[in-house]
Amino acid sequence: MLFNSVDFIFLFLPIVFGGYFLIARRSHQLAAAWLALASLFFYGWWNPRFVGLLLASIVFNYGAGYLIGHSRPTSSRSFLIAAVAGNLGLLCIFKYTNFFISSLNNIGGNLGLLNIVLPLGISFFTFTQIAFLVDVYRGQAREYNFVHYLLFVTWFPHLIAGPVLHHKQMMPQFAHPSTYRPDMAAISVGLSMFSIGLFKKVILADQFAEFANPVFDSAAAGTNPMFIAAWTGTLAYALQIYFDFSGYSDMAIGLSRMFNVKLPLNFNSPYKAASIIDFWRRWHMTLSAFLRDYLYVALGGNRKGTVRRYLNLFVTMLLGGLWHGAGWNFVLWGALHGAYLTINHLWRRIAGTNGAPGGKVAHVASVVLTTTAVLVAWVPFRATSWEVTWTLWRGMAGLNGLSLPPALGGMLSSMGNLQFAGAFPGLTMKLHQVGPWMVAGMVIAWLLPNSQLLLARNAPAWDTVEITKAARLWRPDWKTGAVIGILFALAVISFKRNSPFLYFQF
Repeated sequence: MLFNSVDFIFLFLPIVFGGYFLIARRSHQLAAAWLALASLFFYGWWNPRFVGLLLASIVFNYGAGYLIGHSRPTSSRSFLIAAVAGNLGLLCIFKYTNFFISSLNNIGGNLGLLNIVLPLGISFFTFTQIAFLVDVYRGQAREYNFVHYLLFVTWFPHLIAGPVLHHKQMMPQFAHPSTYRPDMAAISVGLSMFSIGLFKKVILADQFAEFANPVFDSAAAGTNPMFIAAWTGTLAYALQIYFDFSGYSDMAIGLSRMFNVKLPLNFNSPYKAASIIDFWRRWHMTLSAFLRDYLYVALGGNRKGTVRRYLNLFVTMLLGGLWHGAGWNFVLWGALHGAYLTINHLWRRIAGTNGAPGGKVAHVASVVLTTTAVLVAWVPFRATSWEVTWTLWRGMAGLNGLSLPPALGGMLSSMGNLQFAGAFPGLTMKLHQVGPWMVAGMVIAWLLPNSQLLLARNAPAWDTVEITKAARLWRPDWKTGAVIGILFALAVISFKRNSPFLYFQF
């Protein structure tokens, strides 16, 4: 079931919301169970057979957590290793089996691919539960209410595409009596966040997909997109995934807030970052924290010397790339960001700076450089093969030829014997259609405040958000309500595309 669907907004959500607060009048435990069952129904809407797999994973990890928390240190460590191995084994079977088979076939093997369907959200609910097990081992998680644990893992706003949750963030909220009483202020904030996210997804992200897909599809079909087409397709995809993921994050936070539950921030205007280090503090924030706390630190972090530190950083990003998808293109994407981060840290070490560029000009230059590096890396993330990646990179470098708008191309042709094929040769896109959308997307992503800054006075998320002048733009009055209502209505009437979120496939 998609957030951007009539079934979810006008059937599932009202029934679950109303039922939750009605049941909560009699029993908080039953109300939590109602939300857990509703979350399982939400998950099973896509494919009911995987509900059993999700439940088996939950029971396994709950039992493992109990054993880890109630055993002697030596035994608890063994239980932790076995449980983490079990989780990773499950993930590998469903997500990476065919990847390994294909890789072996590429070097001379002759194995048949298996008919494996990837369960939705398996990476997210697996990482969430691994974090729980490690937190229990570290003594940071001690509550063993099974209904609350079931709800913690299955909570429908985060289950499919994150954020990666921690026990300490969620379980105390389910135990607090105020969570079970309707709060009009929280509902207002939640509806606002949800509507903003819905608008981002349906109106913006899906529109940029119309510009990105033809370019990548043409490269996959064997054509060679020229300079402007290659950069337009890449930038369009960068804006598509930006508004898609940002939209989902807003909707997840908004939905949770309506139920008096606060999710952690997972997205904070990453294209405003002035360095790759800053980018990863803003993009997929909970995954970045997970990789840092549970992988980078486990590998030794920065405790074993400079060379080992950078190697640990690179390996962490390499595995982070593989987490995003079972393909060598994702490994390449992770390797690029691992290299970026290593260079960024080395530069700070050599320059003796904390990374804050001095002056506005230096800051703008840093943002442009960072964004360019991110755009180059988005190509293998989106491309279906390495061949498509090289084709797009050649186009972005101008090696596939140059392309210009007809008016400018004609002007230059008259000055010499030059031939230009137009801005998007071989594609149906027109510059006057693409241009305004691209400019609007860049203005929103680079210059405007994000949704959590707009609602900062009302604490929409679990994290503390700095209150800036942008917070004055959202007020609980009819004017703000009218604007939010318009955004919601525009999104709903555009449901005809009804596309899934990009992070659903991970």
